[in-house]
Amino acid sequence: MGVSDSYLSGAEVQRLLGVNSFGLWRLVRKYDDFPQPTEPPHDPFAGFGARKEPEEVWDGFQVYRWAAQTPEFARRGAVLLRPLPEELPSGRWAGYKDTVRGPAQDWHTALGTIRVVHCDDRRAATDVATEIAGGGNPDNVVTVCALYGDMSFRGPALVAADTAHPGIEYEADWGNVATLAGHDLPWWPELLRLPHLIRAWEPGAPAAVVEVPASDREKILRRVVGNDAFDVTSHLAATDMANDIRNDRVDAALHDNEIFGREGHGERRNPVVIAAVPDTGHHPLRSDGDRQVLAAGWHQLALSTHPDAVAAIEVAVGRQPALLPFGALTEVPVRPGTVSERWARRLTLCDPTAAHAVLAQGKKADAFFIDPLTDMPVLRTADHDGKQLWRFYAPLSLPAGDAELASVVLHHTVWVTTSDGHLHPAPCTPSEHLWWGDGYGDRPSEAATVINLLLDDLKAVPDLREHWNAPKGLVALFNEDHQQGTELTRSTLLHARMTPPRTR
Repeated sequence: MGVSDSYLSGAEVQRLLGVNSFGLWRLVRKYDDFPQPTEPPHDPFAGFGARKEPEEVWDGFQVYRWAAQTPEFARRGAVLLRPLPEELPSGRWAGYKDTVRGPAQDWHTALGTIRVVHCDDRRAATDVATEIAGGGNPDNVVTVCALYGDMSFRGPALVAADTAHPGIEYEADWGNVATLAGHDLPWWPELLRLPHLIRAWEPGAPAAVVEVPASDREKILRRVVGNDAFDVTSHLAATDMANDIRNDRVDAALHDNEIFGREGHGERRNPVVIAAVPDTGHHPLRSDGDRQVLAAGWHQLALSTHPDAVAAIEVAVGRQPALLPFGALTEVPVRPGTVSERWARRLTLCDPTAAHAVLAQGKKADAFFIDPLTDMPVLRTADHDGKQLWRFYAPLSLPAGDAELASVVLHHTVWVTTSDGHLHPAPCTPSEHLWWGDGYGDRPSEAATVINLLLDDLKAVPDLREHWNAPKGLVALFNEDHQQGTELTRSTLLHARMTPPRTR
């Protein structure tokens, strides 16, 4: 997406403009607006010993645009940036052509054939123009336009690359291309930019009504729904999320058409033809069901050992982690004599579940565990230096009974000891993390919020959406640069909560 940079050496500038070295020297002095040279971009792959004094280069786009707007060199400049002829014969549609970046629409114009590729990948215009130039250009294509991925003043923004200089990309105006083509140009929303639709289009054709293709994430969830290995609550959870994904995709296609097909600024209409619309016959599908039921279904999937459950949990982690039965991903070094060693003694070895597989995130695990008091998955793995560490999900809440918070221990995360002798990683929401000390201007209000809540109710479920409202005294306490292993007693925490920090 976007316009690729290009740089020209002095010799390449001479070839582009059709001048010799003296002619280039003369241009620099004749035209005050001639682009200034610059240093070449840094090459990260160049060897240390290969470094030498950089040669001057020119920004290819700037030189190409300057030539198009300078009468003496206009025919050597960017095709779609040159002034248009006053008497402009109408162009005509010339069918589709398959390219290395998908099917394209050809338009015969007064300037030659313009090929429009309905793709917004980076360097799409250059790749297609290069392919044409290398193949002898039998269709007399003068320029290739691809989608920029954004909206311009007169329609979708375009990136162009001329077959004469395919390595130089520049922005082109949709309205100018439509004027040359003599026809409003077709537009497909991103999710309906399907090769068979582009190939089938012709001027005057009504917009195709098309079912939005399922994404890979939706296919994964639908596979769970069709698998009898999972219970009904798991089916409900996967169906609800799959429907939500499909609703979003249909809405995205509708929104694309609304944005890119809307009327233009003022009285000028954008020359855009909407070529495809999403089928909304069953839209929207039912989603946003009872969250307790959905959470129960995701809990069952997290405990499963089926590969489809692993894939589904990965989808849920990225889309709606709040429905999953675990909180923030946490890592703590494996070290003897620490609070984490005491916690690890109660862990139970187990076979890996879907939750363990997603927790691992591709890391090799030495062993898999479950915390019997919180049901949180835990694994022992290694960091990039080969040192062992515990990797686990923080619980969303703690099993409390009649106990209360006895102290907090700071060891690579926040740990909670309870009055009935238990030890837990502090609960945390999936999208936050608990820390202390200097945060380079940020303050550990998340930890302060959690501890403030647990001081009153050990089994409370933290909500960190407004963590900045945590008691200032607790925030100040956690903002101190405590050493690893520091223990803060209940009395210390309560005193800090009621004591405003001193102003400096």
